[in-house]
Amino acid sequence: MTNVATTKNQFAMQDPLEQYPQPEFDKQPQSEPGLAQEMSPKPDHGEESYQGFGRLAGRKALITGADSGIGRATAIAFAREGADIVLNYLESEEKDAQEVVELIEAAGQKAVTLPGDISEESFCKTLVEQGHKALGGLDILVNVAGKQQAVEDIEDLTTEQFDQTFKTNVYALFWICKAAVPLLPPGATIINTSSIQAYQPSPNLLDYASTKSTIVAFTKSLAKQVAAKGIRANVVAPGPVWTPLQISGGQPTEKIPNLGAKLPLKRPGQPAELAPIYVLLASQESSYVTGEVYGVTGGNPLP
Repeated sequence: MTNVATTKNQFAMQDPLEQYPQPEFDKQPQSEPGLAQEMSPKPDHGEESYQGFGRLAGRKALITGADSGIGRATAIAFAREGADIVLNYLESEEKDAQEVVELIEAAGQKAVTLPGDISEESFCKTLVEQGHKALGGLDILVNVAGKQQAVEDIEDLTTEQFDQTFKTNVYALFWICKAAVPLLPPGATIINTSSIQAYQPSPNLLDYASTKSTIVAFTKSLAKQVAAKGIRANVVAPGPVWTPLQISGGQPTEKIPNLGAKLPLKRPGQPAELAPIYVLLASQESSYVTGEVYGVTGGNPLP
């Protein structure tokens, strides 16, 4: 198996079954939150394949979880579409984040790094304020960062983990959106990240699945609130995606070798396969879309 999961041309017709590596994978456990550069195969974030067409020219975006996975792929795509980016991530993810900075700057766009823990309310407010100042505005908000730790039995799910999962996945969403909405101009967009888990929860992801269903309801309600301001809010709901979230406790280690094997497309998704949906929802092409949930699930459809 190749050590890098890449496709050279995002537009060439390909068999989606064969486009990216299929199971089995190495177990490769990492401590939370994990690094993409230490995964095998390394995830494809569109580093070599994503081509932009100026669809976000002049836009200013804040992306959480931007060091790796879906957030990284979105940051690369946004930059190649002409947007400047504020990247948020944990300080322990700095090695991955610096690779993203280089890719954004290579695309001729501005990259501002604001590492920090979004499970803290004060930091969320600071993140939005400093990001807005650094870019001279803000008109795209993308919430991707999340916490996922598999626990097989509710008796073993601690209050500490339950609380931290909700703070990272839900409270941070609330705090960041609350700080950002007054700063967003008409035409701005908010894109939140849920999961297939909101609709088909796994028994070992009790806390995580609960947060992801909350994100759907939160965003649908928020979309109705901010519509009068000319702001749109939508959700992307992925299935299993090949990211550090999975191999750093998001799934039991023994399940990693066959991640995605039971899906119709027989493999996990790659971050690069999610980025175009975020671009669409951020661009003016989706001007009549708000309060919607877009599933990217490898054939495991949303209801």
